[in-house]
Amino acid sequence: MHTELDKTLNAFGRAELLQGTTQIQRAERVEQQLGLPDLGVNIYLKRDDHMLIGGGGNKLRKLEFHIGAALKNGIDTIITVGGIQSNHARLTAAVCARLGLTCELFLTRSVPKADMDYELNGNVLLDQLFGAKPKILDKGADSLAMAEIRATQLRATGHKVMVIPTGGSTPFGSLGYTSCATEIVHQEAELGVQFSQVVVPNGSAGTHAGLAAGFEVLGRSASTVKSWSVLADQESSAARTLQLTQDTLALLGSSIKLQADAINVDGSQLGKGYGLPTQAMLEAVRLMARCEGLLLDPVYSGKAFAGLLADLRQGRYSSGDNVLFIMTGGVPGLYAYRETFAEISH
Repeated sequence: MHTELDKTLNAFGRAELLQGTTQIQRAERVEQQLGLPDLGVNIYLKRDDHMLIGGGGNKLRKLEFHIGAALKNGIDTIITVGGIQSNHARLTAAVCARLGLTCELFLTRSVPKADMDYELNGNVLLDQLFGAKPKILDKGADSLAMAEIRATQLRATGHKVMVIPTGGSTPFGSLGYTSCATEIVHQEAELGVQFSQVVVPNGSAGTHAGLAAGFEVLGRSASTVKSWSVLADQESSAARTLQLTQDTLALLGSSIKLQADAINVDGSQLGKGYGLPTQAMLEAVRLMARCEGLLLDPVYSGKAFAGLLADLRQGRYSSGDNVLFIMTGGVPGLYAYRETFAEISH
């Protein structure tokens, strides 16, 4: 099955970083634990955490389009920004290592954690292993502005530089999850199911926006996607997601105009803020690990899965519903939260 959207996406420069589609599997033990077989609700997992470069994760889909443009334009240096434990920074570093590009990272202390594991383990350790050059900035620093200053300095010495914003969440980066929407539709046909809802975390909004744009162009409502905000409050996240979805549609040449209610963002799992653990997140990570032997991260997918569990327990799905939870990766972040998980193990 080949769609017009596939053809549109193929017109953009793209680096092949995924090396094939990611698997969809049933979460049968989770279903049993929650009593879902009696309700006729089915939970599926899309394994975007299971990719071959850099430990995998959703940011690779966005990087396919950013890096594709970089290679087309002869870029030799990539600079990007994020928090200290940024998954996007880690995967950008890994991709640059694989392609022989220089990578510089401007990382901000955006979470009030300063223990040794958070500062030196997890994604930070991997950034260094991949050969990136991280610069750690204090909370409140304008990392993107500093990255642009550094890019100007490098260009003055003859380098060709691309600066990628937080999470790669631009309309261009969001094309990665527009492409994922077409992948999901193809897999639905192969599996003989249709997903009534696709569930993701929402940080910088690119994953939700790309999927929403893709499903809308494919004739399925953007509201097929539901996300849980992990970075900002519900209102701010929904507004950013709506704008980014609209900008992504425009990049695709679509004249579709979305209403605000097409963007389904839930802010109930944010807790005290970005990167700060909640009891619901801890339970969700343990449940997935102990029922399926699979790992969620504490910042993004852990909170989103906690939101899905809350919806399931509150009876928000009906018999015959097939729900797809996209596992967006970020597992190295678990090691930066060792003390948090150790506290609940006694």
